[in-house]
Amino acid sequence: MSEPLRITAAGDHFVLPGLIARAVADEVGEQAVEIRELTLGWPLEPFGPVAEVTEASDAEEELIGALSGAEVLVTQMGPVTERVLAASPSLRLVVVCRGGPVNVNLEAAKAHDVRVCFTPGRNAAATAEFTVGLLLAALRRIPQAHHLLAGQGSWEGAAYYTYENSGLELEDLPVGLVGYGAVGSRVARVLCAFGAQVMVHDPYVRGEIHGLRVPFLDDLLRRSRVITLHARLTEETRGLIGARELALLPPGAVVVNAARGPLLDEEALCDALESGRLSAAALDTYAREPVPADSRLLGLAERVVMTPHLGGASRAVAEKAARIAAEEVGRWLRGEPPAHCLT
Repeated sequence: MSEPLRITAAGDHFVLPGLIARAVADEVGEQAVEIRELTLGWPLEPFGPVAEVTEASDAEEELIGALSGAEVLVTQMGPVTERVLAASPSLRLVVVCRGGPVNVNLEAAKAHDVRVCFTPGRNAAATAEFTVGLLLAALRRIPQAHHLLAGQGSWEGAAYYTYENSGLELEDLPVGLVGYGAVGSRVARVLCAFGAQVMVHDPYVRGEIHGLRVPFLDDLLRRSRVITLHARLTEETRGLIGARELALLPPGAVVVNAARGPLLDEEALCDALESGRLSAAALDTYAREPVPADSRLLGLAERVVMTPHLGGASRAVAEKAARIAAEEVGRWLRGEPPAHCLT
């Protein structure tokens, strides 16, 4: 009988190491693996740059200890640095439970003959649902009304029932989606079910879509009472929606961003909100995270719905990430081509 595959499940308080261990055992069989579990601090402890990698838990020593003799690492926030790789000569496969392996030194992994896989799509449904939730909250002033009643004990919500201050409803509302990937396409389907007039701008998507395709971004902006952002963050899309673009929106429009903060020029957004050009915004991602204490957004609570990057925070996301990672481990063990691999 061959020796079991030695795996380190370096989870955290979201993608639990136990979730990873169970998913791997279900995929390849409990007798085929020996799993060591390690719990890293995120999200109770913030991630950040660690040595030469970004967005990782500061836990090189702990990870090196847990990787002793391990051939496979499955992790979300483990710092897979040159130092960690050099100290783990048995390691052959790293699977990152995220949409991209930003916590892995890919050049060093290649030099050490370590294959690196990741788990795209794990949070698409959760982020799409959260986006629609943000949109509804902004349109109907739900957080403001909640604060008035639950925070102040006041039933005096009459101002929100005046014509000028009452919210918009999704039925027949022109809503423009900037980007139509895994998240945007789900948002489009949901908004169509609400009866919204869905329009989509994405120059990279071909084939049928839910809604009306609009080839030019400026045209989409001019026609949309609401825009939601779903584009990838690249050098081309950084600052995609700035002062010029916001000025193209109809007066009283609403902007929603649960994709990437730098897609949107926050200073221009604040200017448009303060001037009354925009009626509301809903944000889950920001140019700087955490949001600085002096951010102008914090002074616009009456017009802005803000959440601290929680779009992917669902139990299903953690479970999907563990399952997709386990499937990659199974493919590697069986000698099959990986589904999502960079090295």
